[in-house]
Amino acid sequence: MIEEKQHVFYLTTVHTSYWFRVTAHGQLEHLYFGPRQIPQDPAAVAFKHTAQLGSTVAYDESDVSYSLDTLPQEYAGFGRGDFRDSPLIVKMADGTYVSDFVYEKYRIVAGVVPSPTLPYGKASASEADTLIVTLKDQVQDITLTLEYTVFPATDVISRRATLHNHTEQTLVIDKIMSAQWDMPNLDYQVHSFSGGWASEAHHHVQPVEDGTIVLNSLTGASSNRQNPGFLVGEKAATEDTGWAYGVNLFYSGNHESRIQRNNQDFLRIMTGINSQGFHWQLAPNSDFETPSAVLTFSDAGFNGVSHHFHQFVNNHVVPAHFQQRERPVVYNNWEATFFNFNDKKLFELAKQAKDLGVELFVIDDGWFGTRNDDTQGLGDYDVNPKKFRHGLRDFVTQVNALGLQVGLWFEPEMVNEKSRLYADHPDWAVRVPGRQPVLGRHQLVLDLTRPEVRDYIVDNVSRTIDETGISYVKWDMNRHLTDMYSAALTEQAEFNHRYILGLYDVLRRIFNPRPNILLETCSSGGNRFDLGMMTFGPQIWTSDDTDPIERLDIQQGLSYLYPLSTISAHVSSAPHQQTLRDTPLSTRGNVASFGVLGYEMDLNLLTPIERAEIRDQTEFYKKHRALLQFGQFSRHFGRRPGQFLWQVQRGDQAIAGFFQQHVPASPTYDRLPVTGLVANTLYTMDSKPQRLMIDRFGELLKHVTPVKLDPHGRIMTTASRHLSLPDAQEHYVGTGALLATGVLLVNQFMGSGYNKQVRMLGDYGSTLYCIQPAAEAHDD
Repeated sequence: MIEEKQHVFYLTTVHTSYWFRVTAHGQLEHLYFGPRQIPQDPAAVAFKHTAQLGSTVAYDESDVSYSLDTLPQEYAGFGRGDFRDSPLIVKMADGTYVSDFVYEKYRIVAGVVPSPTLPYGKASASEADTLIVTLKDQVQDITLTLEYTVFPATDVISRRATLHNHTEQTLVIDKIMSAQWDMPNLDYQVHSFSGGWASEAHHHVQPVEDGTIVLNSLTGASSNRQNPGFLVGEKAATEDTGWAYGVNLFYSGNHESRIQRNNQDFLRIMTGINSQGFHWQLAPNSDFETPSAVLTFSDAGFNGVSHHFHQFVNNHVVPAHFQQRERPVVYNNWEATFFNFNDKKLFELAKQAKDLGVELFVIDDGWFGTRNDDTQGLGDYDVNPKKFRHGLRDFVTQVNALGLQVGLWFEPEMVNEKSRLYADHPDWAVRVPGRQPVLGRHQLVLDLTRPEVRDYIVDNVSRTIDETGISYVKWDMNRHLTDMYSAALTEQAEFNHRYILGLYDVLRRIFNPRPNILLETCSSGGNRFDLGMMTFGPQIWTSDDTDPIERLDIQQGLSYLYPLSTISAHVSSAPHQQTLRDTPLSTRGNVASFGVLGYEMDLNLLTPIERAEIRDQTEFYKKHRALLQFGQFSRHFGRRPGQFLWQVQRGDQAIAGFFQQHVPASPTYDRLPVTGLVANTLYTMDSKPQRLMIDRFGELLKHVTPVKLDPHGRIMTTASRHLSLPDAQEHYVGTGALLATGVLLVNQFMGSGYNKQVRMLGDYGSTLYCIQPAAEAHDD
């Protein structure tokens, strides 16, 4: 809901309020962003201009206490006395960089104002309202419109800015951010999610001190180095208590967020396109539109922020056809075969995958051209006749007959120098004339700023989808942007943004006419895990690291910003190809179940007991899939370092997960809270049955078997392929209020023997628990 009263704007969601007003001098003053309030006189929360601060510059000599440097603003100008970071720096028609935008008018429209080129949150006229505020420079014929779209049910407000050049001269934009606001500092800390390849989205916390915290990406993508989303929360805030703000960006390219504290203990928060290396020629009578930023607030801690963002993504970001649509269990052949496969080998894997409960078979890299390794073939789309003797369509038809859907991997933005495309069009590759280009994974980037290059990609990917009959696309991008240059551009500093606009154009043209295609985006794992990509495909390959112990940090970090329905998670073989860590198959399945479940291993090497375990995993996942993908996800505090306590809850059903990276000798008790249930309703809580593989016990076996056996001998080696022991079975009954206080779980193994009431977890162990009303209790 949006209201305007006496030049005060009240933006209201179900649980939050966002207020700002027009000052007597025409600037937009930020007033309040916090728990929902009824619209009222904002004087109690407004900054007071009753004393002049020394060394400030008075905006108007008749009002010397009014300074832009102390005013909490909604979107600051440049060069008129505000010495904090500005969200907008423009070379004006007169050659100066000074800007002074003041209020001109506003209007409110139902629904969302569409963007012709950039992704944005979508909603019907009954689900959102948009406030459009127009500001005009005091001297130049330039206007700035600020759009605020309120999504009340999800407690999210999106913002974007558009600069309009009404002059007859070209302007140069050096910096233009999507959103900015100033607010009092309440001992805040910044929570960011950074990392690198195979170690994405690790949670980092730093205090807000004097100066500026900068979170950014310069790789040409939203990047695995720094996700565009971040949180700002009170130092005392927890997962469930305290004030916390969330910020994210609908953008897949270079981004920048700045959190600046001034000497008056106010914070300026802004986010948008990275200004480094960015210059935009804004022609006469043209506009520049920023990506949309999304903001949310919760006084229920970081879980509260996550709940808002998760609902927003599931209801307003991912393609409409996939909102609340359950995702299939996939099998991907990459870790099993790499490039070494043919149709016969893949069909054998497909048959086994079907037997294990998989629903979608994905052919990864290597199906086209001369792609027998990663030095060649990218850019070509002809199916390799040695790998698919009767063509790809015939193979898809055979796998479909097994009862499996089929998906295909693409890397359309790239080209190898050893390819037919490069031989025909070397000028389509991104490179600076006269410079030797640097390569990443032996490949160059195609110039998506050029329409003929975009047409080539759209035509070939579309044709392949239509001719083969696949139902899923994995869209990969395996290198960063370097040597940024395009013969199609006169201003090369526009390249990075125009590349992203070109990417969005390609994705829109391929997938909008094909809404039933399940698109999973990827960029060396989570190098482009952002809201922009989610508007085209509902899930993203989270990381090339499939080690579940690493995935605990990665998936938990992403969970602060994105719902489980977007987090693609696979079970792989152990020891893992990325870490050489040996983890239990049960934990691999349990971690991957908190996401979109898939498998990525050589199925030919599975033992009978492992096959049984995987069948149980897929059966359990499909039974609880709606809950695991679309339930309300919460994180809880573990008593020891390396413990992860996860929960999804939907209605009167919940699944809780207990995970540990390491365990000490003689561990203390474990406590698992289950929250969000009806306080006085009686529930049962049962552990999911899982197997203990015999070979994990090593020499301990000789203490529990009636005869002494060599744990590495033929008898035990054969037995471990077919037999297992059950882990502890736990059963609890209690009201929702009681379970929320924390269930004390049965003891872990303490080095003193095995029995049916001991959890044999060890390092890398885990257990899932199903919670449901007592009257509906049944075995899982």
